[in-house]
Amino acid sequence: MGTLTKRATVYFDPALHRALQHKALETTRSLSDIVNDAVHAALAEDAEDLAAFDERINEPLVSYEAILKELKANGRL
Repeated sequence: MGTLTKRATVYFDPALHRALQHKALETTRSLSDIVNDAVHAALAEDAEDLAAFDERINEPLVSYEAILKELKANGRL
């Protein structure tokens, strides 16, 4: 963990907390490091999703009904 850190209180389900403790012991990492990595990965995934939305902003919208109609017409549904 970096030198500039912030403290937060997080409440875990007891079974999840136990699993995190076991993982920390098995990997010789702190529970904080494991949680920080998981949150970082989740935020990075969100950033990738938002970037994909931005890339596709000019694509035409297609309704669910239109997709169903096309799939039926092509014999795929």
